[in-house]
Amino acid sequence: MQLCHRSINLLISITVAICLFVGPAWADEAASSGKVIASVNGKAIFKSEFDRMLAGYKKRAARIGRPLTEADLKTVKNRILENLIDAELLYQQSQKEGIKIDEKVINERIEKMKKRFPNEDAYKKALKGMHVSEKEFRAEIQRALAIDELLYKVRKNITVTDKESKTYYHNNQNLFKQPEQVKISMILIKVKPNDEKSKKIQARKKIEAVQKKLAQGEDFGKLAKAYSEGPNAQRGGAWGYLKRGHVGKALEDEAFALKVGEVSKIFETPSGYHLIKVIDKKPAGPIPYKEVEKMIKRRLKREKQKTAIHEYIENLKKSAKIKRFN
Repeated sequence: MQLCHRSINLLISITVAICLFVGPAWADEAASSGKVIASVNGKAIFKSEFDRMLAGYKKRAARIGRPLTEADLKTVKNRILENLIDAELLYQQSQKEGIKIDEKVINERIEKMKKRFPNEDAYKKALKGMHVSEKEFRAEIQRALAIDELLYKVRKNITVTDKESKTYYHNNQNLFKQPEQVKISMILIKVKPNDEKSKKIQARKKIEAVQKKLAQGEDFGKLAKAYSEGPNAQRGGAWGYLKRGHVGKALEDEAFALKVGEVSKIFETPSGYHLIKVIDKKPAGPIPYKEVEKMIKRRLKREKQKTAIHEYIENLKKSAKIKRFN
């Protein structure tokens, strides 16, 4: 089963978007091509539909720098055919169940699609260039939305229990490891390595003055707001958590060597002179369950929805007359 649980993404972004940028698979044009590659309960699926979907896949793959190889094509072609069959089967079922899409919803979808174009004329020109009327375009959007509403009925009551999410967490500890992390705040006085010596001296004096204020007990965050030239100055110099290998060595060495609450000595990087304070540390080890609970439940819910829709389509196929031609 190739149709994913996010049917609106498949059928709007693929069926509609590809229609705009590759060419729509409208029935009249398809019929004129004369070649039927499959049928669902007597409803033909034409090769022109298949070809346009394949062109869309190739275009998107090339756009992200992963053009399809000959080895990919067999798998992709089979996926496209099964997607077309599944979509037709689902649309027929949506109509059996009396699903109707409000004109207002269709209008909203069209307006959203129009925003892909600089103006109304560009939108109409694109449709005209593809020999597509607005009526035909509306019909394809209605079809996609009807399928999504049908599948919403299948997936809407699917939930994930605490027991299921905790079991997944404990059985997949390798997915929830975190390296040692340190949370810091920083005061930065900017100076570049190739700046004149006088500018460097001035910058050094400025951060030394801040260091003295810290030694006298003044608040690090308030001093950061008043004196830091770093991007996070107005947040009290807060940087959040750092991981080893994600920052420069000088900063990393200072941050991981300090204890929580300690302030570093003045040190220099290509950005300038720094003082940092360690706010918190997290040791290497498993991420606490509470921090990943929502993510796990989302993942498990997606998987359960996908399974439910797969089973739903397979059940529809049992009573459907599906033919696949060469």
